[in-house]
Amino acid sequence: MPAKHADRAPKLFDAVAEELRANVDAEIRFDPGSRAAYSTDASNYRQVPIGVVIPRTPEAGVDAIAVCRRYDMPVLSRGGGTSLAGQCCNAAVVIDWSKYCTKVGSVDTDAGIALVQPGIKLDLLNDHLQSSGWMVGPKPSTHVSCAIGGMIGNNSCGSTAQAYGKTVDSVRRLEVLTYDGLRMWVGPTSDDEFARILGEGGRRAEIYRGLRAIAEEYADDIRSTYPKIPRRVSGYNLGSLLPENGFDVAKALVGSESTLVTVLRAELQLVRIPGASALAVIGFDDIASAADAVPAVLKHQPSALEGLDHRLVELEHSQRLAEKALRQLPDGTAWLMVQLDGDNQDEADRKAKAMIDALHEISHNGVTVLDDPARKKEVWAAREAGLGATAFPPNEPETHEGWEDAAVPPGRLGDYLRDFHRLLDRYDYGTSSLYGHFGQGCVHTRIPFDLRAAEGIAKYRAFAEDSARLVVKYGGSLSGEHGDGQSRGELLPLMFGERMVGAFERTKALFDPDNRMNPGKVVHPYKLDENLRLGVNYRPAETSSEFAFPHDDHRFSKAAARCVGVGKCRGHESGVMCPSYRATGEEEHSTRGRARLLFEMMQGDVITGGWRSTEVHDALDLCLACKGCRSDCPVDVDMATYKAEFLFHHYRGRLRPMAHYSMGWIPLWARLAAVAPHLLNSTAHARGLSTLVKKVGGIDAQRELPRFADKRFTTWFSHHRPPANTNPRGRVLLWPDTFVNNFEPEVGHAAMAVLEAAGFDVEVPRRTLCCGLTWISTGQLRIAKRVLRRTLTALRPTLQTSTPVVVLEPSCAAVFRSDLPELLHGDEDAHRLAEQTFTLGELLTAKAPDWEPTQIDCSAVIQQHCHQHAVLDAYSDEQHLLSDAGVDAELLDAGCCGLAGNFGFEKGHYDVSVACAQDKLLPALRHADPDALVLADGFSCRTQIRDLAPDRRPMHLAQVLAAGLASRESQAAGP
Repeated sequence: MPAKHADRAPKLFDAVAEELRANVDAEIRFDPGSRAAYSTDASNYRQVPIGVVIPRTPEAGVDAIAVCRRYDMPVLSRGGGTSLAGQCCNAAVVIDWSKYCTKVGSVDTDAGIALVQPGIKLDLLNDHLQSSGWMVGPKPSTHVSCAIGGMIGNNSCGSTAQAYGKTVDSVRRLEVLTYDGLRMWVGPTSDDEFARILGEGGRRAEIYRGLRAIAEEYADDIRSTYPKIPRRVSGYNLGSLLPENGFDVAKALVGSESTLVTVLRAELQLVRIPGASALAVIGFDDIASAADAVPAVLKHQPSALEGLDHRLVELEHSQRLAEKALRQLPDGTAWLMVQLDGDNQDEADRKAKAMIDALHEISHNGVTVLDDPARKKEVWAAREAGLGATAFPPNEPETHEGWEDAAVPPGRLGDYLRDFHRLLDRYDYGTSSLYGHFGQGCVHTRIPFDLRAAEGIAKYRAFAEDSARLVVKYGGSLSGEHGDGQSRGELLPLMFGERMVGAFERTKALFDPDNRMNPGKVVHPYKLDENLRLGVNYRPAETSSEFAFPHDDHRFSKAAARCVGVGKCRGHESGVMCPSYRATGEEEHSTRGRARLLFEMMQGDVITGGWRSTEVHDALDLCLACKGCRSDCPVDVDMATYKAEFLFHHYRGRLRPMAHYSMGWIPLWARLAAVAPHLLNSTAHARGLSTLVKKVGGIDAQRELPRFADKRFTTWFSHHRPPANTNPRGRVLLWPDTFVNNFEPEVGHAAMAVLEAAGFDVEVPRRTLCCGLTWISTGQLRIAKRVLRRTLTALRPTLQTSTPVVVLEPSCAAVFRSDLPELLHGDEDAHRLAEQTFTLGELLTAKAPDWEPTQIDCSAVIQQHCHQHAVLDAYSDEQHLLSDAGVDAELLDAGCCGLAGNFGFEKGHYDVSVACAQDKLLPALRHADPDALVLADGFSCRTQIRDLAPDRRPMHLAQVLAAGLASRESQAAGP
């Protein structure tokens, strides 16, 4: 915020917001919740914005900047908000292009040229282009969430830059807007066009004349000062203005980080999608030796050449981030990943073999070659998981950006890494992992800076300065990918010298004379130790919590600060995270946005209501508690747990929403309903009464209430006589969860048949017990604890004998595996139950490995429960069982079904619930073979499918396996 406005800020900002709403086709958000959600990016920095504008068209963005200009408000254009150097947070009006300005204007499929709006995400654009055979060349690791506009602002790269260059190499033309209102298309400028522009006069002529003067005055400095390396991202691209480069104004603006212009549209040069690729992984004794081998590998023109060290692999293994990939690595403590492309697989494999044959020139520990797409994807996932693995190493200090992407000449990389290791050791940062785009000399790392204490911050500053000097000594760039922003802006004189930095300042003054475009970044920068998200003033509110948060020093505030902002939760492509963001496109409905709000709530200066905050409540209201973030988030943010903790404090001592009493207490109501299920079903579904019941219970009117079963499973079991056991395997306890017991006992019957057929003696608890799931999901945590303690007491004999507990409902199994030991942390029985909990598939695989299911010979599609994906062992054991039964099963990558327990029933959630299902699940079911079985082990998933796809009959795995047994018995009995 400009100092001259500080004394009248509230009234001024209200006036700006009012005029924006009156004149701009956009969502205008100056509320505390929105400002909190945009307060930081993926960097160490935090600057609360003045407000947020989400334009519906590029023209609306033009109008928004015009309003800001009238009030002298600084502005910041933002795409995915994944920047690592602080360039995407500022005390400015943030213009977020990523929700609406996502259209592809045109694609020339002959020339490979696309015209796009700045907010479109890279993966979505490439999906759009795939059928044409073209793609965007650069592919940053944040490809699921980064926007084209952000890539242009940052000059993004990624692993594919080895073959296709940086974003600047893909940009043909840009439509841009200056702060003072000049709108123009820019690109290469011939002498005739330059003369025409000057002849027209006006502001554009002034800019072009000024740029030509800068290019002429500093030409020799540019040629001598800019490092001749493939990964120079630091500084402005003034080299693009030299005559030999065609006075290309568009390329000169790439990488300017919203400090010069706002990008409205971009014309991109695409590249052909390679026909095939082979991936070779080479092992070495250490990371510097791997770097020494880079020049020899580069002779074979790889399309990607990545390096990673043992430290990264150890961290990934300990956190189970990429275990399948790690098993495929050859011997060594460091590796090079070399991708070679070809028009077909044979050509790619020949290139890989030729490279391997030539590796006798270097010392290495072996090579693994992969050409199977699934195996390659796993290994690339291991490389892209680097940030998640290194951000929070177990039992070690958290790590930070700050010196994470320097680049040097590839031929000098090995020596640089040796010197850099020595520098890390000198500062006692020696545990840092090193990895990156080694083929272009770019090194990534996260370092355990102490950014909370003055001494640690001073040490960070000294290290950054020494690191900058080391990179300059090697002829490198302070940034090889992530940009300058605030992390490196202050250090640019060390790399370029004061004279060249003066040229940057003149360029800034030419486009933005009043310093209103993302001020304090790149040019006239804030100091690298200002505006820290933590810093010496970081003192979050501390409060006792119901969950233990064992991985965050038992502090909710530290859990709330866990998000590092890379934005994987803003993707639409695959995985479970984050269904509500996919439905709404809102930052505050992403895992990242909610984490930001919780962080700000604990800080208390933007979100001032503490646990009573309506802003945080509203953001969490549409969290489905799917737990997808627990597994899909690179740093294991667990928003479902955070939501439950928040709801506990938010409603403590207050009346809760009715849905918390109706859905949250459903285990109790179900127990009472068992007395007269027919009467209750008739009442709840009678015309008129049904509407009243839903209204009183806080249930959405469009939802059909589930029907209670005529006879509970536990009642049936009390009269069940087990068959003679000819192959005894021991005792198991079958858990009668609320949903199987009271709504779908046939699932329990089927599980009994399968377990007994497999040779188990099956017991069921004699008294009604519960896992507490519905109380946990509604934040009634004290009740949940009482319920769980009662359960543990009843199960103590089972726990003392290590008897397996088979849980058919994935969400209940997930409670026992994760919520229980975190709610009752330190209770040995709680930890025992977590260890003894099995799904049906896990039990049969682990305890009856020789049991063979009956051949069914059919096809099936599987909707995996979110908690099974996030907390349990995915669906791998179940898939093996189905395969053994002759079921050709496809595990859908459809994300959350959208019902998510009580979420989809609650009033006001119906539209989002259905939108989640419509995203991928329902289209997948429509396209599936009509005769294919539909498997869904979760009660919520089956309910949602029955409601929204009534022609499908979803089944639990137990029902499929039991159907096979019944068929076998029928055949054995004869006609």
